[in-house]
This record gives sequence, structure tokens and C-alpha cells, in this order.
Amino acid sequence: MTAQYQVQGDIAIISLNNPPVNGLGYDTRIGITDGLDQANGDAAVKAIVLTGAGKAFSGGADIREFNSPKAMQEPTLLSVIRAVENSGKPVVAAVHSVAMGGGLELALGAHYRIAAPGAKIALPEVKLGLIPGAGGTVRLPRVLGVETALNMIVKGDPVNSEVLAGLPGQKLFDKLAASPEKLLDEAVAFAREVAAKHADGSALPLVRNLPCKHPQGDAYFGFARNMVAGMSRNFPAPVKCVDALENATRFKFDDALTKEREIFIALMQTPECKALRHVFAAERAASKIPDVGPEVQPRAIAKVAVIGAGTMGGGIAMNFLNAGIPVTMLEMKQEALNRGVAVMSKNYEAQVKKGKLKQDKYEQRMSLLKTTLNYADIKDADLVIEAVFEELGVKEAVFKQLDAVMKPGAILASNTSTLDVNKIAAFTQRPQDVVGMHFFSPANVMKLLEVVRGAKTGKDVLATVMALAKKIKKTAVVSGVCDGFIGNRMIEQYSRQAGFLLDEGATPQQVDKAIEKFGFAMGPFRMGDLAGNDIGWAIRKRRAVEHPDMKYSRTADKLCELGRFGQKTGAGWYDYQPGKRDAIPSQLVEDMIAKHRQELGITPRKIGDPEIIERLVYSLVNEGARILEDGIASKASDIDMVYLTGYGFPLWRGGPMQYASQVGLFNVMQSMKRFARNPRDDASFWQPAALIAKLAAEGKTFG
Repeated sequence: MTAQYQVQGDIAIISLNNPPVNGLGYDTRIGITDGLDQANGDAAVKAIVLTGAGKAFSGGADIREFNSPKAMQEPTLLSVIRAVENSGKPVVAAVHSVAMGGGLELALGAHYRIAAPGAKIALPEVKLGLIPGAGGTVRLPRVLGVETALNMIVKGDPVNSEVLAGLPGQKLFDKLAASPEKLLDEAVAFAREVAAKHADGSALPLVRNLPCKHPQGDAYFGFARNMVAGMSRNFPAPVKCVDALENATRFKFDDALTKEREIFIALMQTPECKALRHVFAAERAASKIPDVGPEVQPRAIAKVAVIGAGTMGGGIAMNFLNAGIPVTMLEMKQEALNRGVAVMSKNYEAQVKKGKLKQDKYEQRMSLLKTTLNYADIKDADLVIEAVFEELGVKEAVFKQLDAVMKPGAILASNTSTLDVNKIAAFTQRPQDVVGMHFFSPANVMKLLEVVRGAKTGKDVLATVMALAKKIKKTAVVSGVCDGFIGNRMIEQYSRQAGFLLDEGATPQQVDKAIEKFGFAMGPFRMGDLAGNDIGWAIRKRRAVEHPDMKYSRTADKLCELGRFGQKTGAGWYDYQPGKRDAIPSQLVEDMIAKHRQELGITPRKIGDPEIIERLVYSLVNEGARILEDGIASKASDIDMVYLTGYGFPLWRGGPMQYASQVGLFNVMQSMKRFARNPRDDASFWQPAALIAKLAAEGKTFG
């Protein structure tokens, strides 16, 4: 049983015990109601304390039961809360560490609440595309007031218990314990107090009986709805939170509770909710590697070295400094080191100016940074990350040097974005210690870290890097070795399609606008200008040697031949004014594309936004399916995490593979067959991946 019952004198204690966060799964719900029955049937028990064992009061629903029959099996959480309210003996919720979602809703059903300081209190359902579904929107405004409750529910962010306990007129917490360690003793003493108070049979207080009104009524909710709608246009749940709170002020408690449930169930069926729940599960699944279990012990990482003080090297170093890990940065020339350190300081100073970082924290972080021109000074580092020019010969020189100087057991990582990690590992006598750690630019901001597993990379090296990623607040996704790994292998197909669209009649701004309207942070041409068009040019030159049969539009090469590499040169697919990032459509580029079409004998055609979106997105899907077939990614959700955290794919669509699953793989395949008939496109690429064909034939999704 995941809820334990014990009696301390005349007080029964029900402790939720379902690690890691005491999720309210079926067994736990049964345990609570059984405990209530036992306590109410025992004449010696005067009151009940409801608390959580371990590191949480309760984090809410048990995610292991998502989409399973047990999630809705009686007693549901609504039934458990009703049983708590109907207890003939006082129930005191003793809240500590974490009370979120259903955990907070459960506490709100108790007659009294005592909290430990430092407990994180939240109703975060909005982050899953939902509203609270077990009375949160109806009870929280009764104890905190409508405005505070609405703010908490719409944002979904945790607030410390002592902050809430200090609000004037709040009725959420009856008492604040002296410390987390003293919470249970104080809760038991408080339970005895309230038992004595109600010994005369007086009615027990219920949150449902408290008033719930806002003095401005309709005017306030109209204003709130407009504000929330403006800030969350692609997410339906935040506006529905406002509706539910308004219902709490307008209807009787039980009617408002029914309406809350109706909204909750309707939201469960929306594509946005399905996408956000998929992302929630995918983020947790990404850290799990099929053949690397908890028995694999990670190596200790106390010191890190970074080779290269350029944009990437400096950004990578900042991640470790932010986590309190000392870094030694190595360069070949002092000027390069000075430049790199100056950029890092400037980044930190900008955060200080915006109030995001305190001056002493900035100084503390920079004090952890050392610089050197000598490899001998990094020999004791536990992890060294190479961030030098993306050329195999340059990497070879660095890794041979690292192999010679680094201590045994040090992890040697490459920040390569496309090169063969097995070849890099072969430059050393210790391939088991070599791994790819592909950070995304700017490395101190972007959440994604592609962890590239070489053929001989040790399991403990993988376990170490995955644990370290968590420490430096990155979403790590494991990739096998192939050209471009997961993200860049897919983006190449996306970029090829963008080029073909130009050949056939679209303009760069039309393509960018269409995909940005779909929800991408930026379109392929604005992205190229930001990253540097010369990077893609170098890859295409390499492709011409390795895969001479691969078809590309020549427009991107012609652009680079004009020296238009993007924002860094003030001109790319767009024109840029000095010091500004605004993309201005370029007549010169449009003329270049028109001339290119003439040379190929192409009569431009009108291309609609739906075709642009499908060709770009489905190119990612088809290549993603092939990546799964090749074993480069172990699950479709890993591909989604790469695109959500590294490439600006819209969160509310859940990633390319999830989006394709929602559209239906049969429909995706039909579009691919249509694109294969286009003589200006690449027919061989548009043959649906075998995995897509198989799943579509079976009526399945990527899952």
C-alpha cells in the first residue's frame, strides 16, 4: 500500500508513500480512504493528520497512470477529497516540500492546514494544457482571494508556503510550522487542539463553505480574459482558467465544480493538451537510455576544461560556471582568450543590468574561471570539451594532444555538430572515454544538448554526461553517430525543401512567414542568416564530394558566392542595417532567384502556405522516421525534444513526430506521395520511410 496508517496517542497519521513525489495513484487513493475509514471507526482516535513521506506532501497525479484505466478508477481524487471533507473527525493536512496539482487540491479538502516553510505550492496544470480538475479553481480563490488564485493558476509557477502564509486575509494555511523537521510534531499537537475545539460536535470548517466573490465582478474578469488571451494565443487552457474562476464566483460550489470538470475533460481532448502532455512525458523519457540502467555509476566531475574561447567555447564554459563547477579555458593565443573572457563578462553584466543576476553571483562565477595557453594546465580536469573549428583535421590535432596529456578516466568530449565521433575517438588510445557533447548556439541560453554515443563510448561516460546535463540545466538527448546526428541531419532536408520552394516560385519571406505562422520561432532563411550561410555552404561542398548524387537548389550557393553570409556580413537572404537584426526583403536576392529560374527554364508558380508548411514539416518527419529505423534515436519522443529545445518547433504542436501522429500518418504519407510527383523536387527523398508506411498500414502513430 502506498499510503501508511499509524496512530500516535489519540491522533491517526496517514502518510502518502509513493516515491518520488507521492503521486496520487489508485493504490494511494485507496490507502487514504481506507485510513480515513479506520480512523473514523476507532473511538480512541480524536483527529487525523494527512501528510507525505519522503521528499513531498504530494506532487499530484501519478504520471505512471496517465492514459491508463487506473487514472479514472474510483475512488478518483474528487471522491477522495469528498471523503476527507466528510470525515467526522478533523483532518489536518501537514504540507511540506511539494504540494502541487492534485496534492494541493487534496490539502484544500482538509479541515485545517499547517505548512512547513519552504514548501513549493502550485496548481501547474496549465503547463499541461489543462485547468485544475479536482476543485482547484473553486477552492483556491476561497482561501487566497480571486486575484491571487487566478494569478497562480494561470501561471502555474510554484510559490513558497511562507509567502502565501504571509498574505493578508489568507485562509490557505492555519499555521506555519517552525521548520520542516518540526512539522509532524506540530501537526499532531495542532490536531489535538482542533479535536478539543470540536469535542462539542460543532461543525468542522470546509473551504467549500467560504465566500467567493470579486468586487468588480464582470469588469475584472473581462479585463483578465483579455490580458490572458493576449499572452497565450496558441494555448487554450489559460483563458479557460479565467472562465473556471469566474464560474467559482457566479455559481454554487457544486455547480462550479461540475463546470470545472467539464472544462477539464474538454481540454484533455485538444491537440494542444495532447502535445503538452506528450512533451511532459518526453522530457522525462529523454534521460532514460535503454541499456544504461541505475546500476551504471557516473564518474565524478569536479573540474572541467574547455578548448576554444570563441562564441561556443565561452557559452559552454558559462554553463558550468553557473552550476558552480570550476572551468579552465584553453586557447592558442592570448588575444583570443582575452576576447572570449570579455564576451563572457559582457553576457553576465547584461544579466546584472536586467536584474537577473546579482553582482556578487557574477563575481563568484567569474572567479571559477581560469585561462591558459598550455595543455599541461588542464591535465587534471575530469571532463574536457573541445569547441574548435568544425574541420576533422583540426579536431584530430586537438584530440591527439588531449590523449597525450589528460589523466586516465578523464572524459574527452567534442562539441562537433556534424562530424564522425567514431573517427574523432579513433584519434585517441581511449575511445571508451570519448563522447559528443553538441551544444546549441548560444550555448549559455539554448536548452538542448545532443549527447553523441560513439561505437565504443563507455556506459559510465553516458551516465556521467546525462547526470551533468541535468546539473547544468540542459535537456540531453542521446544520438547515435551519423552525419548531422539527429537535429542537423533533419534540418538539412528541411533546408533542401526551402531551396526547392524558391526554385519553384516562392520568395524567402513568403516561406519564412508561412512557417513562422505555423509556430516556428523563425523560418529557414532568417535562421540561415542568423547562423551564417557559409556554414551550410561548407556542408554542401563536403556533400558534393561524399554524395555527388544529392540534389540541392543552387540559390544558397549563389547567395554565398555574392559574399552574403547573413547578419554577420550585413547581408544574406535579407538586408540588415548596422546594429539591427530586422530582416529587410532584398531586391538583389529576388533578382538573383529570378535569374536562376530563367537559367533553369522554370516558370514560377504560385505556392500556397499549406504546401510550404507540409513540405518543410513533413521533410523533418520523413527523415526523423529514417533516423529511428537506423537506430540513431531510440524513440520518436527524443526527436521531438531535439526540435522543441534546439530548433524552435512550436511547443503547442509537441514536436514533428507528435504533430505527424496527430495529423495521422496515413494523411502524411498521402502528402509525401504527392510531393514525390513534383519534377522539381527530389522524388527519392519523398518515398515514405518504411516505418511510416508500416505504422500507417497498422493504423498506429509514432507513440
